[in-house]
Amino acid sequence: MQPIQQKKLVVLGSTGSIGESALKVARDLPDEMQVIALAANRSVESLARQVKETGVQHACLYDEAACEKLQSSVDASVSICSGEEGLIELATLPEADMILIAIVGTAGLRPALAAIEAGKDIAVASKEILVMAGEAVMKAAKKHGVNVLPVDSEHNAIFQCLENREASEVSRLILTASGGPFRQLPAEQLAQVTLPQALKHPTWEMGQKITIDSATLFNKGLEMIEARWLFDVEMDRVEVIVHPQSIVHSMVEFIDGSILAQLSTTDMCFPIQYAVTWPRRVSNSLKPLDFAQLAKLEFEKPRFDDFPALNLAIWAGKDGGTLPAVLNAANEVAVANFLSEIIAFPKIWQCVEQTMQAHQNVSEPSLDQILAADQWAREYAQSYLNQDKA
Repeated sequence: MQPIQQKKLVVLGSTGSIGESALKVARDLPDEMQVIALAANRSVESLARQVKETGVQHACLYDEAACEKLQSSVDASVSICSGEEGLIELATLPEADMILIAIVGTAGLRPALAAIEAGKDIAVASKEILVMAGEAVMKAAKKHGVNVLPVDSEHNAIFQCLENREASEVSRLILTASGGPFRQLPAEQLAQVTLPQALKHPTWEMGQKITIDSATLFNKGLEMIEARWLFDVEMDRVEVIVHPQSIVHSMVEFIDGSILAQLSTTDMCFPIQYAVTWPRRVSNSLKPLDFAQLAKLEFEKPRFDDFPALNLAIWAGKDGGTLPAVLNAANEVAVANFLSEIIAFPKIWQCVEQTMQAHQNVSEPSLDQILAADQWAREYAQSYLNQDKA
């Protein structure tokens, strides 16, 4: 038996739910992984606590103004950097084996590409990276011979089911969705949905933005685009099925009609661990499934007409170019307005659709063109919502 090769891990987005779960996995499996650097947006207190607990010597705060406070809160030997350049610095640390990217929004894109160019495997929990620039990221990974390992529970499930099989053997990738808190709510009542109701997810504990995305099903739409690039299949072979229990995390149907599924309890530590220890499986202290307690597993078709996010994502995924970046950016703006209780719930997908319709799509875009489309979409979406308020 070969000795265990401990992986040195950089966590970008360490104070969010994915980052905290990654640190939990590291505590559970100290022989398998060592966290060597941490980055957060502006959560000084949380990052300082993590630095002290892990003993890392490298930390980054995206918010440069908060760095001085962080430096005074940790040991003087800790190297602290800031902004996008700081994220890139951590993503390219010579001693790092893997970069876990769990940053919400577009800030993780350049660090991800920098990590790939530096020959680092990346574990992706930030949907924006593959939604905005999936083709560019996967091409770069192939060129530099690095692995792109999915951390989202759905994509990690598909990754486990595929086991390096060729895309030509796949009939369908079937992403499961909880259906969110409004799975059974009549369409005519969606306009009266309140923020507290939308933030009450039935099965997962997540950040506010992703929780709203789960309520609109934009989260699943973004995952469809991710899957298209991660596993090199056309959008026509990516489907969604509603599964309220969130036990079957996703499935793969092969061309011979066989279907493989991955099941586990709803704990993000499972996919994070597999991304880090792959291709090995390692025992842990996580709660196993008890089939006797499950009682039943339910599946149902999504309500495409009542929740248009899936159709918008299919449109963006099929057309490609800069359109997925526009969908993602407009959704971020609309969700931010809903979280501020400025717009009604259905206005989220109405804003996204309007922004996509107004966009002049660019095929095979450069990174600069992708980022320009992202910025244009943000400005257009906010202008559209401002006109609605006037």
